[in-house]
Parts: sequence; C-alpha cells; structure tokens
Amino acid sequence: MSVVLVTGASSGIGAAAAVEFADAGWEVMAAGRDEGRLEEVADVSDNISTWTGELLESEDCDELVADTVDEFGRLDCLVNAAGVLIMGNADELSDDDWRDTLTINLDVPFYLSRAAVPHLIKTTGSIVNVSSVWGIEGAQRALAYCASKGGLIQLTRAMALDHASDGLRINAICPGSVDTPMLTGRAEELGKDPGEYLDEMADNSPNGRIATPEDVAGLIIFLASDAASHITGATIPIDGGRTA
Repeated sequence: MSVVLVTGASSGIGAAAAVEFADAGWEVMAAGRDEGRLEEVADVSDNISTWTGELLESEDCDELVADTVDEFGRLDCLVNAAGVLIMGNADELSDDDWRDTLTINLDVPFYLSRAAVPHLIKTTGSIVNVSSVWGIEGAQRALAYCASKGGLIQLTRAMALDHASDGLRINAICPGSVDTPMLTGRAEELGKDPGEYLDEMADNSPNGRIATPEDVAGLIIFLASDAASHITGATIPIDGGRTA
C-alpha cells in the first residue's frame, strides 16, 4: 500500500488531502501542530495516523520523515501543505514576521524534501508543494508570503530537474482563494464578515466561486498518481481562471 506524508493536515487543504488520500486507499501520516484537530481528521479513516509537533528546525523534519518510514516501512509521496500568512509591507513586517514566514513556507518544505528524497527514490515517488497564486503574481501587503511562495516554486523546479533521472517527480500547485481558516482569518484581519468576504472573493473569480479544500486535494492526489507519471517541475494554478 502506498504511503503519503501530509503536513498542515489539521485543517484546510492539508486536512482535505489527508482524507482524500485515505479514501483512495493510501496510508497517511497527517502532521500538524493542533492535536485535537488532527485527531478529528484521523477519526475519518483507519488509514490515517497522526504526528503532532512543531516543524521549525531541520531536526524536527528529519524526525517526522523517519517516524513515517518507521511506522509504514516506506514513503511514496510528500505533500508540503503547511503554511502561514502574515500580512504587511516592508516597513510593517518585523524581523520575526519575515523569518517565521520564510521558515514555515520555504525552509520546512526544503528540510522535509531533503529528508524524504532517499526514500522517495526507492519507491519512484513524488513531492507536491502547495504554493499559491501569490507565488506567481504580487499582492499588496503580502511581501513575505509572496517571497516565500515564489521561492517554493523555484525550489520545486530546481529539485525536479535534480531528480528527474531518479524517477522522482516534484510539482507545485498554486491555489487561488480557498475556503480555509487562513482565508477567513484574513477577512477578520480586514474587519470584514467572513461570509461576505468569501462572497467577494467568489465574485472576483472568473468562474464565480472560490475553491473548496477538496478541489485542491483532488489536484494533489492526481499529481501523486500514476496518471501524472510524465509531469514534473510543473507549476499548476488552481484558481478558477484567475491567473489566465
């Protein structure tokens, strides 16, 4: 049975991906910081195990990958879905804001990927990095987030080229607006009603709606599947036509 490690699995895209993989018959290691939410995700399927902890240092990432392989005996896919959004322009962001964003959104995916690559080469596996449309285009007061997500796209491309001959596939997806706690938190920061804010985002989308976490999870699973065997180094928007 195939094994996937999903970070950021306590909510949003990561949680949806964990459940979708389990429904597809994969064994899932769902990793995150919120033990209670992770247990709710794990209650959905016997195929989901959980790992609770901070992923801020390379040693933490090494431990998570090692624990996953120890439990399941192999690793077939890594999904880097954990992320943080701290709004602000250059003169509003503190050193800690900048460093925290780059650490979680870029350093951690690198550390995890570095630890996972030897195992994924053995299984001819894949990595799916959850970037953002803000990694492709700029956005006001999202300096650190845009930089980190743009960096994640370039990390994806470079690693994909490094390991294409190993049969290891590495791709990035770029969601637009998705109905997740991150988006509702953004609404609250702006002093807007979350429901009205989601409606506003939907009105601004060419297809008239925003994505669900399950929409994004479907793309992740496709990229992890044999159906995507010739796709590597790709950056794929899932944004209802926004970047078109």
